[in-house]
Amino acid sequence: MSLPLDLWLIHPEAEMCEAFRDRFQELPHVTVMECRFEDLPPHDCFVTAANSFGIMNAGIDAAVVNFHGYDLMKRIQHRILDLYLGEQPLGTSFIEPTGNPDYPYVAHSPTMRVPGSISGTDKVYAATWASLLAVYQHNISQEDEAAKIKTVAFPAMGAGFGCVPYREVARQMAVAYQHYLDPPHRMDWQAVIRRQQAIAYDEGQQVVR
Repeated sequence: MSLPLDLWLIHPEAEMCEAFRDRFQELPHVTVMECRFEDLPPHDCFVTAANSFGIMNAGIDAAVVNFHGYDLMKRIQHRILDLYLGEQPLGTSFIEPTGNPDYPYVAHSPTMRVPGSISGTDKVYAATWASLLAVYQHNISQEDEAAKIKTVAFPAMGAGFGCVPYREVARQMAVAYQHYLDPPHRMDWQAVIRRQQAIAYDEGQQVVR
């Protein structure tokens, strides 16, 4: 059973925020914020849309490092070296403490191996799903309620270097959150097919190959 979260979806452009509002309108505990990362109020965890090597010198990654300090990137890179032998697979995410009690964690969640287009793929879904699982695993491992992550802020995963259209970014992220909220109670092919169709199709049209 998933644990409740408050989900913040942030982007500085109105068009992306409108896509978020449209796709997430029926999902609970979601707040859309038209702002930059630097303008966010205190929150428990920020998901950084990353590459597989933890090189955080551009896009939202650079904003996170500028805010928390260069040492955060070095710790993330060391974890990638230790846990993944130097290349974090897509579809994985890990939680890294920041040392800042007002913004205590980031989730490092690759949307791509190296910068480039991921349009037409399910990588936005995979990175969002991995991020939610990382938060879930963190929370169930914590006995201290104060150490649990309750507020998670997401950027528009894959909308920058990934070149994924805004509405498709919002759609795949919303599907991942819906799957987090409503996990299957048993495993069978019918459940798998429903899940795959939700990821790959939009209004009857296949959008993910």
